[in-house]
Amino acid sequence: MEISPKIQGILETLPNKPGCYLMKNADDKIIYVGKAINLRHRVRSYFQNSVKHTVKTRQMVSHIDHIDWIVVESELEALILEMNLIKKNRPQYNIQLKDDKRYPYIKIEFQNPYPRILVTRQMVQDGSRYFGPYTSVWAVHQTLDLLRRIFPYLTCDREITGQDSRPCLYYDIKLCSGPCINAISQADYYAMMEDIASFLEGKTADIVNRLQKQMSDAAENLNFERAAALRDQIQAIDRVVEKQKIVSNDDTDSDVIAIARSEKEACIQLFYIRNGKLIGQEYFIMKGTEDEADQEVVSEFIKQFYSDAATIPPQMLLPVELEEHRIIQQWLRQQRGGKKFTLKVPKTGNEKDLVNMAAENAIETLRALKTQWENDTNKQSEALTELQSALQLPEPPNRIECYDISNTQGTLSVGSMVVFEQGVPKKNLYRRFNIKTVEGPNDFDSMTEVLTRRMKRWQSASEKDNKTGGKIDPSFSVLPDLIIIDGGKGQLGRAVEVLKDFDLLDRVHVVGLAKREEEIFMPFHSDPIILPRNSEGLYLVQRIRDEAHRFAITAHRGRRTKEGLASQLEKIPGIGPVKRKALLKKFGSIDAIAAASKEELMLTDGITSSLADAIRDYFG
Repeated sequence: MEISPKIQGILETLPNKPGCYLMKNADDKIIYVGKAINLRHRVRSYFQNSVKHTVKTRQMVSHIDHIDWIVVESELEALILEMNLIKKNRPQYNIQLKDDKRYPYIKIEFQNPYPRILVTRQMVQDGSRYFGPYTSVWAVHQTLDLLRRIFPYLTCDREITGQDSRPCLYYDIKLCSGPCINAISQADYYAMMEDIASFLEGKTADIVNRLQKQMSDAAENLNFERAAALRDQIQAIDRVVEKQKIVSNDDTDSDVIAIARSEKEACIQLFYIRNGKLIGQEYFIMKGTEDEADQEVVSEFIKQFYSDAATIPPQMLLPVELEEHRIIQQWLRQQRGGKKFTLKVPKTGNEKDLVNMAAENAIETLRALKTQWENDTNKQSEALTELQSALQLPEPPNRIECYDISNTQGTLSVGSMVVFEQGVPKKNLYRRFNIKTVEGPNDFDSMTEVLTRRMKRWQSASEKDNKTGGKIDPSFSVLPDLIIIDGGKGQLGRAVEVLKDFDLLDRVHVVGLAKREEEIFMPFHSDPIILPRNSEGLYLVQRIRDEAHRFAITAHRGRRTKEGLASQLEKIPGIGPVKRKALLKKFGSIDAIAAASKEELMLTDGITSSLADAIRDYFG
């Protein structure tokens, strides 16, 4: 291997100490982060015996322009620093959890007199307890819906004094225990939240035993209503527990990890075993795994996943022995606050069976995902690969967003956003934007507004979702791999400016598609890219552009129709925007307003007897 004088000089100055090294390309971008007990020996190995390197490693080495390093005191410090650097920089050639966001947790605010439950993506040392992570916000809310039917906890924001004169609807339908009216004491409410925490940890036996005793006591005291409520609660817990598979007679809590592979990705299956029962499972997709051994993939998953995990059990069962077994075990023990922890690769018995069961599930999960991805599969894969090559992308674009503007002579402008994942339209993620800041036929400014609003939504989801506890709009919470702008250099330039403003130009790729010759323009390239007419990549781009155009026109027509109806109402003397809005809100349509009686019209805010007569006269 030919080594440049610059790299040779760096190799000669590397220290014989533990630390992390950062490989950078000619643009000063970090493309790989690694750690070593001996920096000099490890880094020099990349430039020796290249025949033994994987294709991925050889490709990475070919892009190295310079190398930085950070010296630390120990192997454990190097491990922790490496994890933080990978998380911060997301280098191209490191194995990574596929999702570009933190996973959601359930948060119980035990520091409050009446603890509340939130959904968050960030753990803070504020006295709260966290459970998870979950692979999706949907899974979190499904869990919370179940919990609420068993343990009717607070979901409102009102201050709890116990002095309210009446409860809300949720109390009446038995989805809240009513602390606002003192239907439950503060102590009992706090105990119920502890039960929720235990439930989430899989510790249901103690809860049931205590509830059964309380039920017996209530019956003996002739408090049959209380006894019946406790009976129903116990039965609800039992129904959930019955669905949890008993997998072990051992009461040691364990996480079981298994792996299944495809050509470019790996699926990690994670089983949560608590008190001998399988209480939950999740899967995670790892990218950048081609040419990497199972040991390396599992190691990277453990380091990335458990660095943010709310809880770590005393035992973890693995499918393979890790090269970093000792140091990862030491780190996880530290994560548990020094409590006992064991990494284990079972060879026989029930624990081996658990790993095998997780592996079977990983295979089935990956197969199911591939089936979803491959509903016209080969063509979609071919198209995405063509786009990767033509647009010089680091990998085939998984999520593609396309934007278009529609208006009539510059009025009632609407911007559209359509989303394709793995070459397939995701219509539930489509969104439209009524243009607010632009007057007249100015597609450039309109495109700037639309993209700015979209990126602000992403920014808000990234920064504030942990505070609200609400459901996150998946249309905006994930960044696209590729943005297609319906237009040429002018619209593309505006998109580049927006991405620069949000410091996303190096994370999100963007192109413009000109209609005349189906030319694809890239930022900072003077000449367009012209794909072959029979290209699957061109066909996919056209489909996405046409879908954005269709969606924009549909949205514009809807707005135009709505505005037309509104203007019709405002022809009536005395009806302005406020009263028009009130009428449409109450009746829903012009036809319903026309058919309404005078008395019905007068039930609308602001509609007097004389105005009702005027409306009736207008519609005959």
